[in-house]
Amino acid sequence: MHMKRIQVVPSWSFRDSGGNQLNPQLFSLLGAIHDTGKLTEATSQIGISYRHGWNLLNTWAAFFGLPLVDMQKGKGATLSALGEKLLWAEQRVLARLEPQLESLASELNLEIHRALEGVSPLLRLHASYGYAVALLPGFSDDIQLDLQYKSAEEALASLNRGACDLAGFHVPVNGRAGGMSDALYETYSRHLKPRVHKIVKFITRQQGLMVKPGNPKQIAGLKDLLRKEVKFINRQKDSGTRALLDELLLREGVNSKKISGFADEEFTHSAVAAFVAAGMADVGMGVEAAARQFGLDFIPLSSEHYLLVCHSKTLKQEAMGRLLASIRGEAFQQAVLKLPGYSPDECGVVVPVDSIFTG
Repeated sequence: MHMKRIQVVPSWSFRDSGGNQLNPQLFSLLGAIHDTGKLTEATSQIGISYRHGWNLLNTWAAFFGLPLVDMQKGKGATLSALGEKLLWAEQRVLARLEPQLESLASELNLEIHRALEGVSPLLRLHASYGYAVALLPGFSDDIQLDLQYKSAEEALASLNRGACDLAGFHVPVNGRAGGMSDALYETYSRHLKPRVHKIVKFITRQQGLMVKPGNPKQIAGLKDLLRKEVKFINRQKDSGTRALLDELLLREGVNSKKISGFADEEFTHSAVAAFVAAGMADVGMGVEAAARQFGLDFIPLSSEHYLLVCHSKTLKQEAMGRLLASIRGEAFQQAVLKLPGYSPDECGVVVPVDSIFTG
């Protein structure tokens, strides 16, 4: 039985002191103008008339007291400073809330699943948020995938207490030789049990610095983060990206306390990218896919494996078998290849736990 999946999507609401509410369709229009540079193409792209788009811009301009779009004959349309800020603000909010909203949607879908009879088998996945793992619900039509986003350590702890069937986490390429710190090694060793668990290889991704287009601050590496005129935006302390960054800084002898903005945190790759794109920071750490999504330049620093781990007995379950077949399939792997900086090499290959520490 095929079951429709619920999605939870936030929307903006602006009201003035008189209680007048404006149409949130503006954000779609601003995004289309940003992409096309023409109001005619932008209105066509989002399925509204040119007149409606023009009236929408004028209504919002009157609301804020400033124009949102600069239009010049023969030069098309460009977003004003306020228009740019509104667009990036919306994208930043969406990027920050995305993991929580997707987890909530998964919980709702699970409750619906439990109320129905004859539905597909259930598989509970707790995983660190990422672009590739976010693809999985779209390739899991023959199972009910309960995907909950957790930090890597939280996901592994969930697996060990039986709260999930499968956990997602990431390690440097080539294991300890590739830069796995003693602290990270001890954390994973505490949760992973070679006699009980099996590793399922998932994807490899590129991590690096995301900077404004053209790299105006001429940032080349981590030591440039120490320059006084460079403002950084960080990831939260329990994220895999933060753990990787801390290790890279330690290796290069860079004192994080001297980095402007190091204490400022966002909770997803895309939220960091949106922060930089909005001009609120000069550089942030994340995956290449996030940089390209927001039109940023990318400076690669390190590659890492995103891995899945489960109990050996879980490999015999029908739901797990179907998920493995899906991620081993060409359709899923082609979708991964479309993500900049991502590779599906050996996706779905099952290996022993010890292998992640050696290569």
